[in-house]
Amino acid sequence: MKILLVDDEIELTASLSQVMRHEGYQVDVANNGLEGLNLGLENDYDLLILDWMLPYLSGLEICQKLRTQAENLQSPLGTRSQRKNPPVLFLTAKDTLDDRVLGLDAGADDYLVKPFELRELLARVRALLRRFSPPENQSFSDRLKVADFELDEDNQTAYRQGRIINLSEKEVKLLSFLMQHPGQLLTHEQIYQSLWTETDQPNSNVLAALIRLLRRKIETNGETPLIHTVYGRGYRFGEQS
Repeated sequence: MKILLVDDEIELTASLSQVMRHEGYQVDVANNGLEGLNLGLENDYDLLILDWMLPYLSGLEICQKLRTQAENLQSPLGTRSQRKNPPVLFLTAKDTLDDRVLGLDAGADDYLVKPFELRELLARVRALLRRFSPPENQSFSDRLKVADFELDEDNQTAYRQGRIINLSEKEVKLLSFLMQHPGQLLTHEQIYQSLWTETDQPNSNVLAALIRLLRRKIETNGETPLIHTVYGRGYRFGEQS
C-alpha cells in the first residue's frame, strides 16, 4: 500500500513516515502544498494524509484539485475509481464543526485533530485502506483470506495489518493448504502429502522448521497467533475461539 504524507512539520513527517514504513507501507513525503499536489498528480496512491495549513497550497486546496482531476477517471456509474482518487485523511489543529464540514465537503474521508495518538492514526489508516480497497471481484479475487491475513499465491506475498510479507514457494504452498481448511486439524501426514511427493519426503524436522519460519513472518508485534500446534498430531490455522 502506497501513502502520500504532506505536512510542513519536518520532524513529524520524519517520525510518522518511519513508523508507517515499519508497518509495511510505502510512504512518500512532501513538506509543502505545491510539492504534495505534484506528487499526488504524478503518482497513484492508496491513501493521502494531508495537513490543512501548508505553505503555497493548503491541504484543502490539494484535496479539491485532486478530486477535480479524478472526475475524469470515474466509472460510468459515477462511483469512485480507486486509481488516482484515493481516500484523504486530514491532520489539522482546526477542530470546529465548520472546519470539519468544510474539509468533508472538499472531498476528505476522515479527519484527525492534532495532537493525536499514533495508535489512532494507524487505526484510521487501516480503516480507510480497507474501506476503499478494490472489490473482491476484481484484483483481489484470487486471494485466500482468514481473519486479518490474506495470501496472494501468484505473487508469493501475504498481507497482514498493512504489512507486505514476502514468502518462499514452499511457505506459500503450506499456507495455502492450511488456509483452505481454516480451524481444522491437519495432521503431519496430510501436510507432508500436500507439500511433497512420495519420492521427495523430507526428514521429520523440516515441517517444524518451516512452521517456525512462518510464525516469525506472519505473527509479529503482538499480533494474534494464527498457526496453532496440536502436539503430536499436526496444526490448525486461524484465530482460536
